[in-house]
Amino acid sequence: MYMPAHFEENRPEVLHRLIAEQPFGALITNGPNGLDANHLPFEAETISAAGDATASAENRLILRAHVARANPVWQEAATNPDALVIFQGPAAYISPTWYPSKHDTHRQVPTYNYIVVHAHGRIAVRDDEAFVRGLVARLTRKMEAGEAVPWKMGDAPADFIKQMLGAIVGIEIEVTRLVGKWKLGQNKEAADRRGAADTLLDRASDEQKAVGQAMLDAPPAF
Repeated sequence: MYMPAHFEENRPEVLHRLIAEQPFGALITNGPNGLDANHLPFEAETISAAGDATASAENRLILRAHVARANPVWQEAATNPDALVIFQGPAAYISPTWYPSKHDTHRQVPTYNYIVVHAHGRIAVRDDEAFVRGLVARLTRKMEAGEAVPWKMGDAPADFIKQMLGAIVGIEIEVTRLVGKWKLGQNKEAADRRGAADTLLDRASDEQKAVGQAMLDAPPAF
């Protein structure tokens, strides 16, 4: 990923937080038919050498997910386990008309501002019921937390759940490298960045508002 220095985000706690908040990632692998992408919800866990779940630079980051047994990606990973998972944060179009300087010099062009994390690692296949049962239970608790009456695995017949679990395979990725890009207009003059950010904050979309606030929070390049 192209990375100008002023867009680089390398604080582990910030990168881990984005993954926790945006767990639906794109798993990129290179199989016998070339590059492949699978879109999956991931569980992320940070593990220190002492076994504490914290987020320091020394911690290991583990990503876990499951795929359909019929999906060949888990079998292909046995011969080529290298993988990239992309976690996309909020993104928004930026019009040049939102920059005050555009109206003086007309030297501005459209762009997109966005937040993204790339997690590099190697896939380990976890084809056992205990692993996928625990993973699905934890993912379900997290995703259902906002529901008035959260669904849980025990709501379905035990034989049905066993059948469903048999139709999926777990995967685990120990992340070897995290790359974060916060492209938020840090290379723009302060007045231009605030003009674009304020416009986004006035829009109806939560995603636009999130980008606008992130632009105000990000340190300028100069």
